[in-house]
Amino acid sequence: MEKRFIRTLLKQLKHGTLKITYWDGETETYGHGAPKVHITLHDRKVLRKMVKSPSLALGEAYTEGTITIAEPFENLLKLSELNPLNLNINIPGVKQVHRLNVNKKRSQAKQIAHHYDIGNDFYSLWLDKETMMYTCAYFHTPKDSLAKAQVQKVDHVLRKLQIGKGQSVLDIGCGWGYLLLRAAEKYGATGLGVTLSREQQAYATAEAKRRGLDKQVKFEYLNYQDLLKRDRTYDRVVSVGILEHVGAGNHQTYFDVVNHTLKDGGVSVLHSITHQDESPSDPWIDKYIFPGGYIPSVREITSMMPDNKFYLFDYENLGQHYAMTIDHWWKNFERQKDTIIDMYDESFYRMWRLYLIGARNTFKVGSAHLSQWTFKKGQDPSWPLTREYLYKK
Repeated sequence: MEKRFIRTLLKQLKHGTLKITYWDGETETYGHGAPKVHITLHDRKVLRKMVKSPSLALGEAYTEGTITIAEPFENLLKLSELNPLNLNINIPGVKQVHRLNVNKKRSQAKQIAHHYDIGNDFYSLWLDKETMMYTCAYFHTPKDSLAKAQVQKVDHVLRKLQIGKGQSVLDIGCGWGYLLLRAAEKYGATGLGVTLSREQQAYATAEAKRRGLDKQVKFEYLNYQDLLKRDRTYDRVVSVGILEHVGAGNHQTYFDVVNHTLKDGGVSVLHSITHQDESPSDPWIDKYIFPGGYIPSVREITSMMPDNKFYLFDYENLGQHYAMTIDHWWKNFERQKDTIIDMYDESFYRMWRLYLIGARNTFKVGSAHLSQWTFKKGQDPSWPLTREYLYKK
């Protein structure tokens, strides 16, 4: 039955060659031509688990080493780009199981810490050291460095916000703080950044002090939902990369917070990974990488704006930029292989390698997008007549 599952799955293979060596020594080849990939399955149990949850079983097997993928690993990347396989194959008499983490307020701190509190030392190995931005960069040309593209992304977002001197900015899910620091340093803004990562909050607070901006901006360890208990409002509200952690069914709560904290006539930018349509989270990603995470569709988010009296003025898809961004992260990560294994272990390295390569691939083939919505609170028709304001130096 296990081999039958593989054969059924690989009937979808139309481009490239995949050779599989099974635990009993039997080798089968599927497809033809380049790229060529050789996978060895060392344990029959891998396929038994795959029948019930293909993505989870494959991810765990690669992490544990019960699957070996011949180098260069990039060939698997190319093969998967050319053949976006549907892993949800129906086998008669077998029920696939996809148990996902529930995203509730009481669990969000733990879920965020699982990913972001691994340690600032770890992230600094492969993010650019200038910004420590862990979101999609913005490339003017393919030759731009990662650091340059990240600064360009932040400036692109701040221009969309039409930020001005003395304006107050709320950054929901502020990461390591660079966007708010840039808003203060370059535009003279003030503001607050909130995060549920203690590592990020400590880093951002230290950076604000080092740059002499600690009187302009503050960073708090705070669940964004607790902003509903405060009366403070802001000229601008921005979120870069938090919506993926809000969780399925919780988007109205996010918009409630924006509505509560944004002044009438204020501008907000929402930056998030999105899918073309609604689909459940990947079980392996949910268990090991982003517990409780959910990638919404564009229409899910866009359709909620009228109900919340938000007026959409600009939408942009930067999916190609995210593929390029993760390419930089992956190469940096690979260069630090020995250091990462020393810090953690080889299973951790393999888990994160698979995550980064898989993420890069989803943007490369277009199954994931990077969406930026720019909207205003209230029926205020004033807006720049052209998009020229986004591209002025």
